[in-house]
Amino acid sequence: MAVRILCIKTDEKRHRNPYVAIDSLEWVNERINVKGITERSKLYDWIKNEDGEAYIIDQYGNKTRLIPALCPEGNKYVKTVKDESEPDILLNLPESA
Repeated sequence: MAVRILCIKTDEKRHRNPYVAIDSLEWVNERINVKGITERSKLYDWIKNEDGEAYIIDQYGNKTRLIPALCPEGNKYVKTVKDESEPDILLNLPESA
């Protein structure tokens, strides 16, 4: 199964790692038109351990897959870039209501 990430929900606290500020991600399975919201760590587990696929479509129609990552403190998160040398479109998604 693959889901398209539509928006993110972040908390109000300051975080050293902006990905850890993401509490949950809103998604849609475009194949069957089902929407949902998943916590950041559960989405990490689904991608890493269950061969799930999550992606973002940018303003030009390009599809970018999310990859699982761990911060030094052990927090699970997802991102679209292998390193921070380029901007991550995940962090620029709109906030969910």
